[in-house]
Amino acid sequence: MQTLRPEYLAEIARQIGSLSAFLGGFAAAFFGTLLALNSPQRTISWALVSAAFASMAFVVAVVACTNLVIILHPQAPTSIAPESGGARVLAVLGFLLGAYALLLSIGLSGWLRSRRMGVVTSGLATGAGLLVTWLVISL
Repeated sequence: MQTLRPEYLAEIARQIGSLSAFLGGFAAAFFGTLLALNSPQRTISWALVSAAFASMAFVVAVVACTNLVIILHPQAPTSIAPESGGARVLAVLGFLLGAYALLLSIGLSGWLRSRRMGVVTSGLATGAGLLVTWLVISL
């Protein structure tokens, strides 16, 4: 894991934490909307599971990012352990897994309406997933 300056890492944690909070709320609202459909289709079950997983992964990312910001604050008490490796890993994993699960849920949701809409939403979700992967790899 690359060593980053505490100020830089804290700013990254604030950004990822804010974005994760927003996307986690969206995933939870999306989950609630899908839950209200009450459809017997197997696709809705997969969309529900992926939306719930996304929401929970984003919650983990928010808590991990908050942990990082607390640990890295210059005024933090000396009793707080300066080790941030675990929180960094959980923040990144929570964010990425949440993003992929949310894209999966959105991609699957089109199949609830029609085959054509399913193909379109799945294609868009796949393209977005590839772009996210490329952006993460290019860091």
